[in-house]
Amino acid sequence: MRHYEIVFIVHPDQSEQVPAMVERYKGVVAARQGVVHRLEDWGRRQLAFPLEKIHKAHYVLMNIESDRETVGELEHSFKFSDAVLRHLIVKMPRAVTAPSPMMKEEKAKSLMERGAEAAEAGAESAASVA
Repeated sequence: MRHYEIVFIVHPDQSEQVPAMVERYKGVVAARQGVVHRLEDWGRRQLAFPLEKIHKAHYVLMNIESDRETVGELEHSFKFSDAVLRHLIVKMPRAVTAPSPMMKEEKAKSLMERGAEAAEAGAESAASVA
């Protein structure tokens, strides 16, 4: 079995279908004795350039361990799905389970936002006391 990293971009109008799509793809991998090592839903993000006059899309990252036939089946699903705008499948030397830089950035942003909110709340309470 080989390790693969898969990223696919879903049309923004189809964002509500992403969880079902992910479950279907996980099922394809599991049915052939594969393993999903990492699954990240990056949500809607700005595209670097418009695709078919679309400026935002829903991103999903998967790291799997499976055979070539499974990857071929997933690629076939991506190609013939109208919801998937683009996909990329890269063979990896080993399993990747750590959070991606995108997720680390999102966590850092949310922690910074929480810190800013707490600071604002503290400043407001100090101003009301004075």
